[in-house]
Amino acid sequence: MKLFGIKNCDTVKKARRWLDEHQVSYQFHDFRTDGLDQATIEQWLNYVSWEQLINKRGTTWRKLEDPRKDQLDISAAIELMVTHPTLIKRPVIEDKSGVSIGFNESDFQVRYAK
Repeated sequence: MKLFGIKNCDTVKKARRWLDEHQVSYQFHDFRTDGLDQATIEQWLNYVSWEQLINKRGTTWRKLEDPRKDQLDISAAIELMVTHPTLIKRPVIEDKSGVSIGFNESDFQVRYAK
């Protein structure tokens, strides 16, 4: 399993804490330090929509001064996420079942508890 996010995100911290407490093995990929490429985002889009990936309630979205912000399509959304990976809802989790977004303790319990 691979967990994507940023270290200081509260939701990412909750997800990592839960996985650690339940001894679930995962690899952490920090958007800020490890980067994020277009191919990875395009792979995620096989499982979730670009509308689900973009966090329009976050600080990065509110501060974004890009005219395409109000008329997004898939290509503009991908470009914005590559340029500003903190626009992506977190965490993004890749596992054998595909890709999921966010942390929900009961969902994690069903999917990962041993």
